[in-house]
Amino acid sequence: MAFSCTDRSANPENWSEEKLTKWFQSGEWKCGWAVVPDESVNQKEFAVQFLKNRERWEKAFRFLTINDLKTIPLGRHELEGDSLFVNVDEYTTRNEEDSRFEAHRKYADIQYLVSGEEQIGVTALENTTETVSYNSEKDIVFLTTEQNNYRLASPEKFFVFFPGDAHRPCVKTGENIKIRKAVVKVLIN
Repeated sequence: MAFSCTDRSANPENWSEEKLTKWFQSGEWKCGWAVVPDESVNQKEFAVQFLKNRERWEKAFRFLTINDLKTIPLGRHELEGDSLFVNVDEYTTRNEEDSRFEAHRKYADIQYLVSGEEQIGVTALENTTETVSYNSEKDIVFLTTEQNNYRLASPEKFFVFFPGDAHRPCVKTGENIKIRKAVVKVLIN
């Protein structure tokens, strides 16, 4: 039986700011997941991408809702082959100079810190300069920028990055600490 978390009559292309804000803040699209989105999430882009491929996004949020992310095995968890999968990883945060800005062209990332905290630099792709050419197999390009709009990542919130977003994850907030992170890779088309 199909399960839908939100109303199917929506078309965000022409929504007013008021309607967009109301839809986003309702959180129905999170399928019951109690974690809140970071303020950096582009609400308009999210609404457009979510409603272009609602089933895939709902499957992603259901996965985050029903799984114990603290105990789920590390590695790749396929939800829909290469169209939707989750990478669960543990690593130690790094110094700023040891972490690079990155962006993707095929996938949106839902990044959620299951435990610990780190800083994530966030800026628009247009504010960056490419330092390592795009690798289509890994869907990643590395970048540099003068704009380091750092946001605190913690288990209380999640981030969503689209191809127009550059992000610099893994940066320590003080001491280097071990963290656990789930990154949902959502193919957008």
